[in-house]
Amino acid sequence: MQHAAHTADDHHLAHHAQGHAHHVPAGASWTVAAQATLHCLTGCAIGEVLGMAIGTWLGWGNGPTMVTAVLLAFLFGYSLTLRGILRAGVGLAAAVRVALAADTLSIAVMELIDNGVIAVWPEAMAARLDEALFWGSLAVSLVLAFLATTPVNKWMIGRGKGHAVVHRYHH
Repeated sequence: MQHAAHTADDHHLAHHAQGHAHHVPAGASWTVAAQATLHCLTGCAIGEVLGMAIGTWLGWGNGPTMVTAVLLAFLFGYSLTLRGILRAGVGLAAAVRVALAADTLSIAVMELIDNGVIAVWPEAMAARLDEALFWGSLAVSLVLAFLATTPVNKWMIGRGKGHAVVHRYHH
């Protein structure tokens, strides 16, 4: 029987595709956008700080350090979203698709701002782990990334995209 070949993921995704728009805010509030951005920032900050610390500790140049930080920011950002979606009973392949759709723009904007600030901050990339400049510039860059990304998330959630997609899996 062909129906037996469907997975629980197919049914879950079909259930949500059949018009459960009441789970998506019609025009997201700033509070909802800020919460989504904080969620994204958590994963990004873990990866960003870890990448910058690893590159600095190993004495890597700016390029490899930033690439490592960005890759880890995406990895941790997606991982936190995946964790919640998988807990909702969604299979891995479907959960990865949702996380990519929900977080890619948010993480990209956050990383662009965060790394841009670090890149233009005088001496920030040369700071050592034991210097206040290393930690201070990272903290300021993450705050600025949050401020720049919150309106992006508000816009996306208001259109049923971004973290609005993830919200559908939290019943």
